Amino acid sequence: MTFQNFSTQQLQKMDAGHHLHPFTDHKDLREEGSRVITGAKGAFVYDSDGNEILDAMAGLWCVNIGYGWDELADVAADQMRELPYYNSFFRCTTPTPILLAEKIASLAPDNMNQVFFGSSGSEANDTALRIVRHYWAIEGKPEKNIIISREWAYHGSTIAATSLGGMSAMHSQLNGAVPNIQHVMSPCYFESGEDGESEHAFGLRAAKSVEDAILAAGPENVAAFIGEPIQGAGGVRIPPASYWPEIQRICDKYDILLMLDEVICGYGRTGEWFAAQSMDIKADTITTAKGLTSGYQPLSALIVGDRIANTLVEKGGEFYHGYTYSGHPVACAVGLRNLEIIEREGMIERVRDDTGPYLLDSLQKAIGDHPLVGEVRGFGFLIAIEIVKDRQTKERFEPATSGAAAVRDHAIANNIMMRAVMDTMIMSPPLSWTRDHIDMAVERVIAALNGAYKQLLAVDGQE
Repeated sequence: MTFQNFSTQQLQKMDAGHHLHPFTDHKDLREEGSRVITGAKGAFVYDSDGNEILDAMAGLWCVNIGYGWDELADVAADQMRELPYYNSFFRCTTPTPILLAEKIASLAPDNMNQVFFGSSGSEANDTALRIVRHYWAIEGKPEKNIIISREWAYHGSTIAATSLGGMSAMHSQLNGAVPNIQHVMSPCYFESGEDGESEHAFGLRAAKSVEDAILAAGPENVAAFIGEPIQGAGGVRIPPASYWPEIQRICDKYDILLMLDEVICGYGRTGEWFAAQSMDIKADTITTAKGLTSGYQPLSALIVGDRIANTLVEKGGEFYHGYTYSGHPVACAVGLRNLEIIEREGMIERVRDDTGPYLLDSLQKAIGDHPLVGEVRGFGFLIAIEIVKDRQTKERFEPATSGAAAVRDHAIANNIMMRAVMDTMIMSPPLSWTRDHIDMAVERVIAALNGAYKQLLAVDGQE
């Protein structure tokens, strides 16, 4: 490839001169320089300095099958030669979105049989918002348009998706969010559980905040509740087992649609095709992306339940919404083959029955009593490690986020790619990880924690 003609420094200079990165302090990036990833194979990525880095984040939660599957490149090339592009407007379609939609419907919960394609999770959540409000309008209830969401929710970075999300820093940059979206507490027991309160009781209390918001607004004005089964970008916040059944009861009681955001959880990460199946949730919409193509192509799929779809079909009227690349034939061809690989290789069953439990158990045994670790929690191939200054009081390091930032930097120095969210370290490995990869990851996590602990003690004057 052409990058081989350039040094790391030359690439960094061009990057700084012309490339604006997502979710980045560009002043800081210009001072330190970007890390240039030039290759990947299996469970590893490689940078321009030749470092082999174990990818514990599956890219950005998305490379479910791992890197280097030539058959995905082949199917993309074949589709480009046959039909590189045609749109889904003007009553047209192409074969691959037809086949992929049928495949997704066959894997989804029984009441989910229609699919709307886009290119990202943000787009899919925009679509979900639009289709839910459109549904109530054509049902003759346009006033039923309030969406209840949660603090620390992440639903994407477009204006509508940011508005749905519960990230205050993102809201502050909108200078005007989409109206009629309200946020209630996040169901994170480690952070918000009260002394003497059981996880079960906390889950019910967190769900009650949704019911309280519905009653305050008036059920006749509330369209839907939206939630990630596990809040990913908010720090892998796993709700207690009591939470989702109570949310289901509340939505059913007040005739509120239930919107699931499975952009991270979907396509195997929780040990089933969808977290809706892992947690027995009956949703009206399920937003998916990321693992749908394992990141090999940009593609999202909003899966729409029969209640909404039947109304769209029976009552008619144009849905004024869509994207140039809705149902892109190449992306859909890659998505179809990607799902076949996940199925063929038994990746989901392995995560559910073997590697998922092994990953959590190995980490809890290895670092559960580390002085920096307040909690290790996980579900399938989603892991959170809470970084604390004091294990008993859950006190964090100051300034805020400095604890996890130190662990993240030492993780990279020890050739494992992890992510810091506030003061939580998170992992989301490829589903293709084996026990050997997990053992390697645990060793590198220990090294990162030990290095960060020494650094943080020195900064705190305790060394």
